Parts: sequence; structure tokens; C-alpha cells
Amino acid sequence: MKAANLLKRITIEPTVMLGKPVIRGTRLPVDLLVEKVAFGTSTQELLEDYPFLTKDDINAALLYSARCLSAEEVYAV
Repeated sequence: MKAANLLKRITIEPTVMLGKPVIRGTRLPVDLLVEKVAFGTSTQELLEDYPFLTKDDINAALLYSARCLSAEEVYAV
């Protein structure tokens, strides 16, 4: 799946989770999903724990996070 299509799975709406990025059509924040992956939760476990998720949703959350970090500017102190 192309990056643009994956990123369409992430929405930001001020009335949903105070504007945090979430998986489209849900109230599941991207940061929660990425944190679970960081602590070793497998894709299969995530799909079992959140039956409304798809593998593409998980990939979208990871891609969104990577893109946010790549846009971050770092300055030497």
C-alpha cells in the first residue's frame, strides 16, 4: 500500500480525543498503538485486542509516527 493511502487512515479532529491523531473511525490514539508495539505487542495480539483494527491501521500508525519524527528539527546546543 502506498504511503499516502496509509496516512489517510489517520485522522485528527478537535472533537475526538482532544485532537490527538487516531485511527480513522475510532478513538484509538496513534501514540497508544505505537507504544504497545514498542513494548513488544505483536501485530497479531493487537488485532485480537482491537478487532476493529487492520494490519494497515497498525502500519499507518507507525508510518505517521516516523513521518512526524522526520519533520522534527534538531539543533546543537
